Amino acid sequence: MKRLTDYEFIDLWHQLKSPTLISKKLGIDVRNIHQRRRNLENKYKIRLISNSSNSQEYYVRDHMSRMDVDIDNATIFVASDAHYWPDQISVAHQAFVKLVKKHKPDIVVMNGDAFDGASISRYPKAGYATFEMPTVKQELEAVSDRLGEIEKVAGNAKLVFTMGNHDQRFEAKLANQAPEFQGVAGFSLKEHFPRWLFCMSMMVNKNLMVKHRFANGLHATYNNAMKAGVSMTTGHLHRLQATIVSDYNGSRWGIDTGTLCETDGDQMAYGETNPSNHCSGFAVLTIVNGRLIQPEFCAVLDGHAYFRGEQVC
Repeated sequence: MKRLTDYEFIDLWHQLKSPTLISKKLGIDVRNIHQRRRNLENKYKIRLISNSSNSQEYYVRDHMSRMDVDIDNATIFVASDAHYWPDQISVAHQAFVKLVKKHKPDIVVMNGDAFDGASISRYPKAGYATFEMPTVKQELEAVSDRLGEIEKVAGNAKLVFTMGNHDQRFEAKLANQAPEFQGVAGFSLKEHFPRWLFCMSMMVNKNLMVKHRFANGLHATYNNAMKAGVSMTTGHLHRLQATIVSDYNGSRWGIDTGTLCETDGDQMAYGETNPSNHCSGFAVLTIVNGRLIQPEFCAVLDGHAYFRGEQVC
């Protein structure tokens, strides 16, 4: 059967509202149906809703805006600040892939700064580096390889990419230097990773916000939960911690998801080898009856990743 156009596929989806039924009708593997559905949702900023009673509602206002999710019970894996460079695969990334494969989360979030943009930083060079700085092409290939490893084990999990300040370097550089190329394929970061839903933030059940950054400083997680009025999960600061805030409205969490990068990797050379309060790892969030319960962490300590009392790798 000939490949359907985007509009033919969307029309068929509205008729059948089932990946399984569309797969049978077209004679195409159901995984390919799911992938094309995600691609079209990204491309046209629409929802293609399934009639399955187990499906969740996802709505993306715009790829540079907020994604809303309504889900009663779920496991959400959140990693951030991977700063992927070529030929550098961190222990935290390896653990993330292993645990996604094992626990089969409902949602996987790359919470900003998967792309580093070292060669297009707005900051001037500090001197002659003792290592070769990767090009944008090399970084994109590294991000593609690492995200591809996550995609292979993610099953039917929704893949969400909340933009970080480093990720925005990609489009900011192009928009400022070549604004006439707006709309050209490949000039937007999201076009390089079609399986991921891009947004600036993800609000879950109106009581949990996931975004790359908000407050700064030593007490950022506390301030995030206080100022937001909901539980908030951020990255950016490369810490791995959670703070509970309780008041007359109940309890909520401020969570920092650490960094998926090695804390002493070449990407961190700007720190001038000073001691830092950084920790490699990521967060695992569990939603029960629509609310976040106590968050869990996979932490890298002395070169090994640990989760729930066991060594992962």
